[in-house]
Amino acid sequence: MAGAQTLDDLISAGVSGRRVLVRADLNVPLDGDVITDDGRVRASVPTLRRLADAGAKVVVASHLGRPKGEPEPKYSLRPVARRLGELLGADVALAGDVAGEQARDCVAGLADGGVALLENVRFDPRETSKDDAERAALAGELAGLVGSDGAFVSDGFGVVHRKQASVYDVAKLLPRYAGGLVLTELEVLRRLTGDMPRPYAVALGGSKVSDKLAVIEALLPQVDALLVGGGMCFTFLAARGYGVGDSLLEKDMVDVCERLLDDAGGKIQLPVDVVVAKELSEDARTQTVAVDGIPDEWKGLDIGPSTVQRFAATLAGAGTVFWNGPMGVFEFAPFADGTRGVARAIADSDSFSVVGGGDSAAAVRILGLPEDGFTHISTGGGASLEFLEGKDLPGVTVLEEGS
Repeated sequence: MAGAQTLDDLISAGVSGRRVLVRADLNVPLDGDVITDDGRVRASVPTLRRLADAGAKVVVASHLGRPKGEPEPKYSLRPVARRLGELLGADVALAGDVAGEQARDCVAGLADGGVALLENVRFDPRETSKDDAERAALAGELAGLVGSDGAFVSDGFGVVHRKQASVYDVAKLLPRYAGGLVLTELEVLRRLTGDMPRPYAVALGGSKVSDKLAVIEALLPQVDALLVGGGMCFTFLAARGYGVGDSLLEKDMVDVCERLLDDAGGKIQLPVDVVVAKELSEDARTQTVAVDGIPDEWKGLDIGPSTVQRFAATLAGAGTVFWNGPMGVFEFAPFADGTRGVARAIADSDSFSVVGGGDSAAAVRILGLPEDGFTHISTGGGASLEFLEGKDLPGVTVLEEGS
């Protein structure tokens, strides 16, 4: 990162007794108060442990879910504080608010090497405000928690594409450093935009073409094969003239998909069969049909076995693979085989392979696939995609401006 100071620089300068604010990404899926995938929490541990071991008083900021700018108990970071403490082997205090009196008291009670977690920063509406002054006011309060001798470490790659108070604005108020997680993520993603081993195959899933349009357009000139699954494949199939029954369909994107297919020069590979059902449930009655035989009133909810075989053959021969988005509704057992099959094909290959965060990273762990089968599992779905689209990431740009 040109111009950016790093965690190594901060620790070399000495942090014992100093307060360090760390923006982590601890936005994990919950079932009640049970974390169903702790991957992002585990990914945050190395930076936090290094700071704590060096004697810093570590203050962690993160968001969870999409609260409406006010406290919502279901989005409390309490389960995260508990899990983080287990992983660090020490109690992690949870502040009762974001940057108010309870946060100040919590931080004041930190011993050298101690770690405190602020409550969900999105409980404060200023975190995501479009008003620069409002964000700056919250950033000032966050900076005030660590004081004039404090520092800021950006280690939440999953949020660096957001111009938010705890990501961007606070970095302008404190000496700022790139954490190890952010540095690793950027190094890996830059390999995907440079001189990578060929062939280069990308597997894209997820619900909507509109969500992935920009990255598809950015990647098509670079890739050798683009494999399309998930709910968005049905809009592509409709563009090919197939009926898609009651499957997810973005009618206003059919013409766009037709253009992409025409411009792709055969690079885009679509499913040849799909798993369909009338309802989405664990005990749904399913059938596997060719893409030209999807029954009316049935929904396509996964790619079929013949498609898995075709996609796997492409992936097996690839030198570089980027995967973002599940191939089906993998959270339900009848529709998990497509995602599992594609993931296994990537893991079994000899490619430089990157899992692009979000639901794809969760699928690897939930389906019990070997994490070490992939070169890198990203913590940042949206941030990864925006990087590959060529967009500026505000949380990275502010670090590169220097301190």
